[in-house]
Amino acid sequence: MKQFRKIATYTALALLPVLANSCTDLSENLYDQIATDEFYNNKNEVISAVLRPYTHANAWITPSGQNGWWRLSELSADQLAWPQKGRHGYDGGNWIRLHYHTWTVDDSPIRDCWRLMWMGTGFCTTAIENIEKRDAIAMGLTQTEKDGYVSELRLLRAFHYLRIMDLWGNVPIITKVGEPTSPASATRKEVFEFVEKEIKDQIDKAPHLSKALLGRISKEGAYAMLVELYLNAEKWSGTARWDDCIAAADNLINGGAGGVNGGLALDTNLIDTYAPDNSNIAKENIFSIAYDFQISDFTPSWTGDFYHFVQGKINGNDRNGNDGVVVIPGVYTTFNDADKRKKEWILEGPQWEYDSADTIPVITTGNEYDGQQLVFVDNIRRNKVGSTVSNMTEGEENSGVRFDKYKLGSSKDPHYRSTDWAVYRLSWIYFAKAEALMRKNNGVATQEAVDLVNTVRQRAFSAEVWDANKYTTTTLTMDELLAELGREFIFEGYRRQELIRWDKFTTGTWWDHKASEGFRTLFAIPQNQRANNTNLAQNPGYPN
Repeated sequence: MKQFRKIATYTALALLPVLANSCTDLSENLYDQIATDEFYNNKNEVISAVLRPYTHANAWITPSGQNGWWRLSELSADQLAWPQKGRHGYDGGNWIRLHYHTWTVDDSPIRDCWRLMWMGTGFCTTAIENIEKRDAIAMGLTQTEKDGYVSELRLLRAFHYLRIMDLWGNVPIITKVGEPTSPASATRKEVFEFVEKEIKDQIDKAPHLSKALLGRISKEGAYAMLVELYLNAEKWSGTARWDDCIAAADNLINGGAGGVNGGLALDTNLIDTYAPDNSNIAKENIFSIAYDFQISDFTPSWTGDFYHFVQGKINGNDRNGNDGVVVIPGVYTTFNDADKRKKEWILEGPQWEYDSADTIPVITTGNEYDGQQLVFVDNIRRNKVGSTVSNMTEGEENSGVRFDKYKLGSSKDPHYRSTDWAVYRLSWIYFAKAEALMRKNNGVATQEAVDLVNTVRQRAFSAEVWDANKYTTTTLTMDELLAELGREFIFEGYRRQELIRWDKFTTGTWWDHKASEGFRTLFAIPQNQRANNTNLAQNPGYPN
């Protein structure tokens, strides 16, 4: 049963005391009138506290419509952008500055993301402390259950720190509510070592992934965290850890791992992983943000970032969006025409109403093409007036090909709006191991690395054309691996990490982006946080 079915049952969830919105103010902030001494009195209250960080994680992990890890990671990279389209999308220049790498120490996307992610650590820490200090029997738990919840929360907090370290590097390490009151920044290496130790200390205590743990951290999720940690270790800690990355990946690849729908395995097609009922059919999702609209009102929010103003007509449902995120011009053409991902995951060309067999066009209203058929084009310019100028401010409502990877389903689908968002999936583990093998081999593909990538890539091609499209040890170069990572994991949040590992995040150029200063591989510590806590050190390159 999905975790959010459980959450919907526990009305006490709204009573959970949490930390303030910043890591620099660590005193408890009660958002109601019930103190913690009056909470945690039964198993339902404990579970609501354990699950609270997961509901909150939706806001910062996924493209939720909020300024979280996903927006900073993808809108600063070379595949996706949120350009101005006519009168829409300027939004104070936030997305333009992310694309140009000219963000400031006061920009709201960075400030909001910091707040969201540190609030998540606060949900974890306050629950850890309150569960640890209470007698198991008094909470209606066995000692094994109590220890299990604490272990799960420590792993989840480590996951928050891993992603915080990804964006900001040098940050405080806080494991006690309110202690210290003005924490100093630790080095990125120290944060790395803290995350590694927390995962290693708890991983053997975590249960295997199962249906009951859908949307929650499991042993498999912890190994996936180690894969991400070690894959980026050279950039995050200064020391490459390719063998450790391979070993962590092998724990997930070599069988015996738990899964949500049977044992963990690659999905055999491009649909199951992202389908409305992926919680019931997908086999490769290791850790997800889980939704169940049929049970609760907790639903995917990525429609706001991705969908056009009349997108519901395309999908046969009532979900429209802000006409925001598009694929950067030229990325679409990196997909071979025989690649099924090109059609299955991306919307391009004339758009037709759902279930009309391409006979009823989707008609736009109120913008440049009012009353005309919606046509998504692989360019960002004012085509209606014949302009050839292409940049972040010269778009129209139909500029850019669009996201179609995750499917909400039509409003008649029994699983409508219940599509889980994968944080880690087994395909990504295959690619991580392949990359580690190649980097160990001075950037040259081994046959094992080729086999790993081909195993995932093969489902994107029909049998008739596969031989012409599979990789060999000659064709799978490091640059080609980066390109294939972009194709397989487009929209999933990893592109900034990938560019940094390839030393292309600040040195590379793409579409309307020129090379930027090297210090931009880390985001600025928000100025308002530093005003509250003078012990927070600003990252190098940014003004004090």
